[in-house]
Amino acid sequence: MIDVKEREQTASAPAATTPVRVRKLGHIVFRVSDIERTTKFWTDIMGFKISDYNEHGMVFFHAVGDHHTVALAPAKDPSELPGKSQVGFDHAAFEVGSMDELFRIRDFLRAKGVKLTFEGRKGPGCNPGVEFQDPDGYTIELYAGMDQMGWDGKSRPPEQWRRCSSLEDVIANPLP
Repeated sequence: MIDVKEREQTASAPAATTPVRVRKLGHIVFRVSDIERTTKFWTDIMGFKISDYNEHGMVFFHAVGDHHTVALAPAKDPSELPGKSQVGFDHAAFEVGSMDELFRIRDFLRAKGVKLTFEGRKGPGCNPGVEFQDPDGYTIELYAGMDQMGWDGKSRPPEQWRRCSSLEDVIANPLP
């Protein structure tokens, strides 16, 4: 247990020891037992609009600007206790300012012995990033440069997603 004096010292410690500079919470992903029912909730009750669907059955929603703020992924077996492939929280994503920051963050995480579970660029939203787990096993994603929704309310077509498996690959394979 941290005593009051230690807590005050920790709280006032300089933030310059980490290159992470979160600009905003990017998106959250929920694993759900019934994708249609939950999609209806996020559109009809919460007022989000559907941005995309991917080949794995995920649904991506936007509210203002970003390609997605909330996404839903179908659980493989909704009767089991929550885990990575069951109903429950999947990950939290936080936007950082640039690709340069992502490279510095990746190097910092590696230097601290934090194992990356992903780096590069995935599909919908085309946001390059790095993923890792917190001490309790929750996945954290830090990303830069998510697609914004077009003036016509449409997103980038799937043939332009250009998935990558490293930050270097993201730079070598820019989006159209």
